Amino acid sequence: MANEHSYSLDLEWRGDHTRTYEGYTREHIIRINGKSELRATADPMFRGDAALHNPEDLLLAALSGCHLLSYLALCARARIDVRSYRDRASGTLLLTADGGGRFTEVVLRPEVVVADAAMLEKARAFHDAAHKYCFIASSVNFPVRHEAAVSAV
Repeated sequence: MANEHSYSLDLEWRGDHTRTYEGYTREHIIRINGKSELRATADPMFRGDAALHNPEDLLLAALSGCHLLSYLALCARARIDVRSYRDRASGTLLLTADGGGRFTEVVLRPEVVVADAAMLEKARAFHDAAHKYCFIASSVNFPVRHEAAVSAV
């Protein structure tokens, strides 16, 4: 396996002007070759459409999804049968006086059910390992915590 992987996408804004802050659309299209288009916008506090995804949503989804996939891989390799996985993730965005801002923290709250109660301790411990192996969590400059709950069928 190669040590370096590249990712690409096309992003297109189809607005017709930015004459005023209030007057332009924030909607844009994200295209990734071979995948369905994703309509996105700004967060509603920045005049975006609440029905569409925004960059902040997508960052939170990337962190949650990366943890899920890392966790499931670890469990599968250890022959831990995961029956369900649900995350109730949240993130905190701090806006600054100069108009900027940054995420200060993301908390993942996975709720996992495994088939065998004898595997509970290992299944709980794999959340720390999943965090270590998550490429997205390793790439951000703010804490990504997890408060996992693991139970057996």
